[in-house]
Amino acid sequence: MKDTPGWASPGSAPSDGQEPGASHPAEPAARPADDQSAEHPDASENPQSPGTKWSKEQPPAGQWSAPAGPQNPAQPPPPPPPPPPVHHWGPYPPAGPGGHPGGPGGYGGPGGYGGYGPPGGWGGPPPAAKPGVIPLRPLGVGEILDGAVATMRAHWRTVLGISLTVAIVIEVFIVLLQGLILNDATDTAALGDPSATADEQLNAMGDAMRASGPVLLISLIGTVVATALLTTVTSRAVLGKSVTLKEAWREARPQLPRLFGLIFLLMLIAAGIVLVCLLPGILASAAGNTDGGAALKAFGILGSIVLVLWLLIRFCLASPALMLEKQGIKKALSRSAKLTRGSWWRVFGIQLLALLIANIIAMIVVVPFALLGASLSDGGIGGMVEASNDYGWTYLIVSGVGSVIGSMITFPIAAGVIVLLYIDQRIRREALDLDLARAAGLQDYGSPAPGATPGG
Repeated sequence: MKDTPGWASPGSAPSDGQEPGASHPAEPAARPADDQSAEHPDASENPQSPGTKWSKEQPPAGQWSAPAGPQNPAQPPPPPPPPPPVHHWGPYPPAGPGGHPGGPGGYGGPGGYGGYGPPGGWGGPPPAAKPGVIPLRPLGVGEILDGAVATMRAHWRTVLGISLTVAIVIEVFIVLLQGLILNDATDTAALGDPSATADEQLNAMGDAMRASGPVLLISLIGTVVATALLTTVTSRAVLGKSVTLKEAWREARPQLPRLFGLIFLLMLIAAGIVLVCLLPGILASAAGNTDGGAALKAFGILGSIVLVLWLLIRFCLASPALMLEKQGIKKALSRSAKLTRGSWWRVFGIQLLALLIANIIAMIVVVPFALLGASLSDGGIGGMVEASNDYGWTYLIVSGVGSVIGSMITFPIAAGVIVLLYIDQRIRREALDLDLARAAGLQDYGSPAPGATPGG
C-alpha cells in the first residue's frame, strides 16, 4: 500500500501512529471461501475487481465502533446539554465567531440584531443617524415633541432671545391697546349679571369678541414672526449646527413680506368662509324670520368653525415651506396641501397635543401673575370673577409680564413642532433624510453595504 495524503476510506491507509514499514498486528484469520462468496458473490468471478477486494491492512480488532450510540449498551446515554439561558432584558452578549453571541454576525455584531451589517440579515436595518435633535427617519409623536424641547434646550440663547424679543413687542402693543382703547370702548359687565336680558348679554358677547379680535390679531402676527425666526434655528438644530440671532434674522428677513402676505391671504379665506356660512341666517333674519335666521346662524357658526379648522391644518406647513424652500405664497400653499394630504388627522392631533402641553405650562406661569395683578388693582380679585374688563394699568402691566414669560415657552414649542412636522412629512414622502444627512456631513448615508443585495 502507498501512504498518500488526503481523504481515504477507512482501512486503506496505515493505522494511526504507525509507519508504513513497521510491524503490524496479526491479520484476521482467513475467512472461508463460502463465506466470502456468500457476502461478495462477485469475488469468485473477478477477484481483482475494485471495491470487492479486502485490504490486507486492517485496523486491530476491537477498534471499530458504531458511528452513533454508546459503546457499552449497558451504559445509559449522556444527558443532553442544558439549553442556553434566555435573557429577558439587558444587552445581548458580544459577538463571537460563527454568527453566534460573541462573534461577527451574532446578536450584537455586524449583520446581527442592532448591528450595522448588510441588509437582509437576521437583525434588521441599522439604527438611523442622529446628527442633531432628531433621528433621520420618520418620526413618532414623542420624538417630534422631544425634538422641539431639545432645540430649545440646546440653543437656548438664540431661542429665548427671539421669543423674548417678540413677546415683549407683542405685549406692549396689547397692553396699550387694552388700556387706551378697549377698556373704554367695550362693556362686558352683562356677562356676569344674572338679571341681564338676552339682548344685553348678546351685546356684551359682541363687545368681548370685538375686544378679543385685535388682541388675537396682534398675537397671531407675533406668532408668525417668532415662527419664521425659529424655523431657521430648528432646521439648523436638525443638522447639529447652531445659529445666532443675527444669522436667523438675516436668513428670515427676505421672506417676511411673503410670510405676512401668506397670513393675510389665509385670514381673507377664513373670513370668506365665515361670511358664506352665515349668509343664509343673515338673509333669513333680514326677511323677518327671526327664529329661522337664528337657527341658520348657529349652524353657520358651527360649519364655519369646522371649515376654518380644516383649512388651517391643511395649510399649516405653508410657513416652513415658504421659509426653508424660499418659495412664493401660492407654491407654499400647494406644498403644504400636498404634504398634509392623507395625514390631516395625524397633523391635527400632534399640533393639538403640542398646543395643550404648551398652554398648560404657560398657564402655570401666567395665572399667578394675573392673580397678583388683580390683587394689586382697585377691583381686586373679585373684579375677575365679575367679568369686568376695567382692571387698570397695574393689572395690565403685571399680567403682561406673566404673558411675556409664558410666550417664551409657547413660541419655541409651537414653532419647533410645526417645523419638525414639515421635516417628518418630507422624510416620509420625499426621502428628505438623505439630503439632510449629506447636509450634516454624513458620508455614504443610505447607500447599501458592499456585497448587499438590493431589496434584501
